[in-house]
Amino acid sequence: MRDILETVNGWLREDRPVALATVAKTWGSAPRREGSKLGIAAPGQADSAPAMIGSVSGGCVEGAVVEEALAGLKDGRARLLKFGVADDMAWEVGLTCGGSIEV
Repeated sequence: MRDILETVNGWLREDRPVALATVAKTWGSAPRREGSKLGIAAPGQADSAPAMIGSVSGGCVEGAVVEEALAGLKDGRARLLKFGVADDMAWEVGLTCGGSIEV
């Protein structure tokens, strides 16, 4: 986690908008433990894509989390996202491990 926080601090020193997604709660079989983090930086002047470090799901829902993080950076509102196998969205983004997570 130290690498994640050091990278996020570097982005902040570059004046890039940054979001830090954290696994707040898990139920059942989840790909990452509570407290796992994904740092997201908005695209910089030389970048066309956001920068990322870490993981909240081992790749299962990262795309959806990044989309919501970037939207939150634009509107200034925090998000609480829930993914589970009962959700249509979870199947679309790939969380099929049998558990649920809140990010």
